[in-house]
Amino acid sequence: MADTPAITDRNLEATTNISLKREPACFAFLSPRSISPPMPIDSINLDLASADYFGGRASLWAALEMRSSVSDERPTAILGFDETFLRPFARALIEAATTRAAYRMSILQESRTAERCRVVEYVTGPGKALEELMLQPFDNVVLISAAKGKDGDETLFQLPRTDTFLRAFAKMAYVADQALHDLLDDMERLARQRKPAVSP
Repeated sequence: MADTPAITDRNLEATTNISLKREPACFAFLSPRSISPPMPIDSINLDLASADYFGGRASLWAALEMRSSVSDERPTAILGFDETFLRPFARALIEAATTRAAYRMSILQESRTAERCRVVEYVTGPGKALEELMLQPFDNVVLISAAKGKDGDETLFQLPRTDTFLRAFAKMAYVADQALHDLLDDMERLARQRKPAVSP
């Protein structure tokens, strides 16, 4: 009997796209140390960058991408993260936007000695690890910054604060979170199937 496909392909880029063209103007690359001049955000989406099974554990890496007319709509990653990020970030964004109060989101690492980062930003370099995000609401947008402790906050990008965007973002986060965790389950199942039987 021929083997059936073990893992279903999940096209996050196509299923998570949100247009911002009718939303209040939002920009990325706002830090003085940004690797690019400020760019208007015309749309955002999530993209699955990698999925691995190593050391008895399934893991994956996804990216929050933006597209802008000034860069010919090429996808540009602004955040990279593992499967633990989407749920708390969506909650933080909704709470900051609806309560109009700044929200400080801590990013818990697996351990102090762990080499694997949970969240990185691509605004100021090729993957700078983040330990805390600050979400600051204003009239029309929520400002997303990297909290740097005594060094203050480093502005990364903005997202709209409108009801329509929050609903769309919550739906996107839900769909992507389900897809990512389903993928992890598939990878764990496949690993168990391929694991050689232990002789008595």
